[in-house]
Amino acid sequence: MFEARLIHGTILKKILDAIKDLVTDASWDCQPNGMSLQAMDTSHVALVAVSLLSDGFDKYRCDRNLTLGMNLISLSKIIKCAANDDTITIKAGDGGDKIMLLFEAQNEAEVAEYEIKLMNLDSEYLGIPDTSYNVTIKMPSAKFQRICRDLSQIGDAVTISCAKDGVRFGATGDLGSGSIRLSQTANADKLEETVQISMQEALVQSFALKYLNHFAKATPLSAQVILKMSPDVPLVVEYKISDNDDENPSEIGYIRYYLAPKIDDADVDM
Repeated sequence: MFEARLIHGTILKKILDAIKDLVTDASWDCQPNGMSLQAMDTSHVALVAVSLLSDGFDKYRCDRNLTLGMNLISLSKIIKCAANDDTITIKAGDGGDKIMLLFEAQNEAEVAEYEIKLMNLDSEYLGIPDTSYNVTIKMPSAKFQRICRDLSQIGDAVTISCAKDGVRFGATGDLGSGSIRLSQTANADKLEETVQISMQEALVQSFALKYLNHFAKATPLSAQVILKMSPDVPLVVEYKISDNDDENPSEIGYIRYYLAPKIDDADVDM
């Protein structure tokens, strides 16, 4: 038996909105300590990994490990039927071929039930090695989303140049070129508005903006985004997932995206 009850059902909505345009079919791996999903995008260029801890649920029961394969677009359509303040419960039997979704209104005056058929997916869980990154950038997620969107008007790729005094995002195309430079603002009054850069050495890498714009759809989940870079390894774009408790928010999981640098990044001079 598997049952997971999420008081703030809107979190699940935001997670699906952040990944469904990258990954069509995927499997949720359900274990006693939480739920996780890992899948390549349809073109096998980017990898997305989602983790939700059991502690983040109001109720969580997983009697044995389960793999729930499903179409994320279909799941997203059903989840959108829930109001933003609804409680969402996911239920699945040990050997069933479907899951049940329950949407409960806050006043408990309305309960909606839906069933979704499960899929048998050939999915291989990729072991992502622990990597020590040369550069870590922590910045407002809304600012990262705006930079990716704006530079997409100029070119197809963004070159990220990291130095001690700041980070520069640049793009070049037929139209011309553009760049946006951010300085460290670690002393800002609001933590979510700070830009923090930790680096061991200067680094310049280029990445496809098409994918970064997909990643930025996770912006509603977190006020800040973390970028991790090292030579010859994929970029990590991480969004921490917190509950919706305004007074004492707690981290309940994350979304991480992985994207390999463009091959010609060394030829781009910022």
